[in-house]
Amino acid sequence: MSFWLEDYLGQALEEIAQKGLSRSLKSLDGIPGPTAFWHGQEIVLLSSNSYLGLHAHSHVIKAAQEALAHYGTGTGASRLISGNLALHEELERKLARFKGYPAAILFSTGYMANLGLITSLAQGPQDLIISDQLNHASIIDACRLSSAARAIYRHKDLEHLKQILSQSQQYARHWIITEGVFSMDGDLAPLPGICKLAEEYGALVLIDDAHGFGVLGKEGRGTVEHFGLEDKIPLQIGTLSKTLGNLGGYVVGTERLVDYLRHKARSFIYSTAPPPSILAGSLAALALIESQPQLRQQLWARVNYFRQALLELGFDLMDSQGHIIPILVGELEKTSAFAQGLLEQGVYTPAIRPPTVPEGKCRLRISLMATHTSAQLERALLALKNVGQCLRII
Repeated sequence: MSFWLEDYLGQALEEIAQKGLSRSLKSLDGIPGPTAFWHGQEIVLLSSNSYLGLHAHSHVIKAAQEALAHYGTGTGASRLISGNLALHEELERKLARFKGYPAAILFSTGYMANLGLITSLAQGPQDLIISDQLNHASIIDACRLSSAARAIYRHKDLEHLKQILSQSQQYARHWIITEGVFSMDGDLAPLPGICKLAEEYGALVLIDDAHGFGVLGKEGRGTVEHFGLEDKIPLQIGTLSKTLGNLGGYVVGTERLVDYLRHKARSFIYSTAPPPSILAGSLAALALIESQPQLRQQLWARVNYFRQALLELGFDLMDSQGHIIPILVGELEKTSAFAQGLLEQGVYTPAIRPPTVPEGKCRLRISLMATHTSAQLERALLALKNVGQCLRII
């Protein structure tokens, strides 16, 4: 019946291999923190999104263990059936309060949060979604699944955004969607300019602040706090799987918005509720972000030191400004060789290649943790220098 399936898959995989884009999984052992184990060798890990190291914090682990013993491994249903726990509602209340909004709603992943929000809000020909060119795949997919019209503006190009807005006033509703911190370039969205244009043209700004949460802003509330725009952004999308060190996504906004999403967001309605151990771990992590600002200070001290050292070595760090540091290489083969050479020297940071980034923009993506030691950073810098020089990248 499916005699052609294996041939079809084989041809597709062969085309991927010929382009040098084959992907493989690397099995790490131990808690993947500042270091991990690969084939029995301890390696310095430079690719975790758990920026404050909270996924390995004893308080977070203990809270998750206690919830596991009390509630079991899962919820057994979606939240609208029988999967809703007091822990879900407690985490929603505390996330909303921390982010400065009246209400919050949890999703099983950040990907599902973007799908649920965007497809629920922008859902007709009278809507226009205007999305940054380098937005995350979850935003791109949500825009495609929405029945709204779509436009793409060049990355952080406010003039191009203004041009699109000025030429699309036939639409009743305009939704400008951007990341706060762009996950592959490490740069920040020009939020003040975006908000100014949104006011001028009556648009609404949606921001996915997955990578800003817990890291940017005086209190760690993210990119919006960093720019002082709390009264300009009516809702935000976020994740529990980066700085909070767990798994899941959320949307914060008004109580009416959250009620609307409970009725309309298919990725919320038809997904099993997040498990209790994740909820308890996220609550413990959030408490640490609020009570221990020194964790953010430690992270930024390491980021600033490492960034300066890379610049002095001659690496191209693009226009990155935040805690995500890309090293632009360009060529696909050389980027893959760079990552492999580093791994052989005990440093793991994977090559980022198309379709994640455009052709000719291959890079390494370095993300440090507050828990990296000086010795680990020096070991990583030495490996980057040795392999970079060998490949004539610097």
